[in-house]
Amino acid sequence: MPPSTVYKNPSHPLIIPSSSHTLSCLLRLQDLKSEAFPLFNQAMALVLHAGKGNKNAFKALIAAEYTGVEVKLVENFEMGVSNKTPEFLKMNPIGKVPVLETPEGPLFESNAIARYVAHKIADNPLYGSTLIDYGHIEQWIDFASMEIDDNNSKWYYPRKGYGVYLPPAEEAAIAALKRALGALNTHLASNTYLVGHSVSLADIIMTCNLYLGFTVIMTKSFTSEFPHVERYFWTMVNQPNFKKILGEVKQAESVLPPPSKKPAAQPKETKLKAKDEPKKEAKKEVEKQPAKEEAAEEEEAPKPKAKNPLDLLPPSKMVLDDWKRLYSNTKTNFREVAIKGFWDMYDPEGYSLWFCDYKYNEENTVSFVTLNKVGGFLQRMDLARKYAFGKMLVIGSEPPFKVKGLWLFRGQEIPQFVLDECYDMELYEWKKVDISDEAQKERVNQMIEDAEPFEGEPLLDAKCFK
Repeated sequence: MPPSTVYKNPSHPLIIPSSSHTLSCLLRLQDLKSEAFPLFNQAMALVLHAGKGNKNAFKALIAAEYTGVEVKLVENFEMGVSNKTPEFLKMNPIGKVPVLETPEGPLFESNAIARYVAHKIADNPLYGSTLIDYGHIEQWIDFASMEIDDNNSKWYYPRKGYGVYLPPAEEAAIAALKRALGALNTHLASNTYLVGHSVSLADIIMTCNLYLGFTVIMTKSFTSEFPHVERYFWTMVNQPNFKKILGEVKQAESVLPPPSKKPAAQPKETKLKAKDEPKKEAKKEVEKQPAKEEAAEEEEAPKPKAKNPLDLLPPSKMVLDDWKRLYSNTKTNFREVAIKGFWDMYDPEGYSLWFCDYKYNEENTVSFVTLNKVGGFLQRMDLARKYAFGKMLVIGSEPPFKVKGLWLFRGQEIPQFVLDECYDMELYEWKKVDISDEAQKERVNQMIEDAEPFEGEPLLDAKCFK
């Protein structure tokens, strides 16, 4: 019996008897493979529809560099124009990019496109060599999308103006991003690559998603908390196949400021026009309708604005503006002048003092975010400026930072309109100060004068509401 040759195909090994026909049999099998699995046919170049700087398009382009698949980026693509044409909408009805034109039809969603390109060549290293490698690669692809890219986007795009900017939502996104980067940092402490000992599709997608953060929103001061992630990212973007697509990568030097809240002029004009139109119509109807109806159509006189319930309280001997003036003007001997003056003025029947402690201090891991959080709270408290005085302390030299405050309110309870209209209130634990307790009274003194250390810790910052 002639010796046998083992032919290994991606699915099953074939044992083919050696003979004069062996070579032709193998060639025929290869032909059948190309006919049955057109994914392996390299005759037609793939066309990728996206802009040149689209990080989601980078995924497929980098994968193509590793597999040798030819992917051409469509020329003169203009976002907002090219993706709105009937031809493009046939490929992706919702008009999003990237879209890949293939011999079998169009394909959208960037991770799906990158997977397609990676699978175009059999036995390539981008999907590992074992089933568990494949599972781990898919795991990290999902992690890169759901934990890294999603939270990067929630932080960056509202600041860019692509969505409503809400500080609490941003704080949640940054906290979630830091958790994700922490987990990634732990994994990379003992691994050069995400899976195995060479670049996989997971590394390509992870790096492209990190690219957005590193280049537009995550400054060095932010990423320095994750040294293994930094090492990994800069290693990846300087690999020849990455660098060919990404070019020179530079880290963001500053965080984009939140969008300014300037009132738009157009709504006012619209409102005026809308108000004028009924008047014009009313003039036309004057001739047809009796005088009684005309009188009924006249606008009612504006009703007097209801008084704030705090204005109806019995007069207090404490004049809040006098205290605020004393606080602002005292530059030396603060304890002897301002603190003593406060207690001389304080009216426990007309005012009340409250301590507040932030409920979620474990999330205060970024100093500037924590400071912005407190600043936003004070801005939203502006509705109570006539009735309140406050001190907010950000405590600690290292994260997580603690946020504590002291507030003076008119009346014996926290004003209801403040609780109703300032959502920050529910983020704090509130405790009424018992001024008969000397320890609590001394704590009030320390918070008013920004005593440091406060409760054994340094102050990162102290803000005053007056």
